[in-house]
Amino acid sequence: MIRDITIGQYYPAESRIHRLDPRVKIVCTLVFLVSLFVQNNILGYVVATLFLGAVIRLSKVPLKYILRGLKPIVILLMFTVVMNLFLTRGGNTLVHFWIFTITENGLRTSVFMAVRLIYLVTGSSIMTFTTSPNGLTDGIEKLLHPLNRINVPVHEVAMIMSIALRFIPILLEETDKIMKAQQARGADFESGNIIQRAKAMVPILVPLFVSAFRRASDLAMAMEARCYHGGEGRTKMKPLKYKSRDRVAYLLTLVYFVVIVAVGRFVPFKLWIF
Repeated sequence: MIRDITIGQYYPAESRIHRLDPRVKIVCTLVFLVSLFVQNNILGYVVATLFLGAVIRLSKVPLKYILRGLKPIVILLMFTVVMNLFLTRGGNTLVHFWIFTITENGLRTSVFMAVRLIYLVTGSSIMTFTTSPNGLTDGIEKLLHPLNRINVPVHEVAMIMSIALRFIPILLEETDKIMKAQQARGADFESGNIIQRAKAMVPILVPLFVSAFRRASDLAMAMEARCYHGGEGRTKMKPLKYKSRDRVAYLLTLVYFVVIVAVGRFVPFKLWIF
């Protein structure tokens, strides 16, 4: 399970998505995430699926690598589907057993919520897969630059977010190493009830926190040794500049969003598979 977590990892490749400006990928990702909540019919999700599929194909990130990142949310996905399936009322009753009732609205809402959750994780993962940590930091800092006028430490906020994303795969790798070392010494993390499993995690959490604090201390000392004093007066070796492909990406995303909004408001399209 630890190896299946791909959040914050960068997949190097030569693709059109990789070559886009980080600001474009951040804004377009936010637009895509918003688009999932402005429509609520089959046709809208078909359009979102085609758009997401085209982006995945252009990114040259293997589909199995993307799907592997969905494994950690399986439990959350199942919980969301079950809660919406049995607690949403309205429409014709499809199944009634004891105290459980499944209605048309419940089935429709559970399916749509599952698709939304999957697309949220997939869309966000594409951004991190195709954007290096440094590029992500520069993009966030540039987008939030107007907040400097109200004394918001934009550079420091962007740096914190970048370091957090960069440490996720490092800590996951460290956790995997600690678990293997403990299992080699006879530790058992899978048998027993929930309380026993929670107690078995203590030998993992203690060295993991120690390692995380040590890495944070080493990073702080390295930044001080390089005379890092925040973003004031700092310059960029490679300043971000919009190119024609970035404007095309903005235009295509805008067209997609307009289509999604139009479908959600003016197309009363409902398709049922039963």
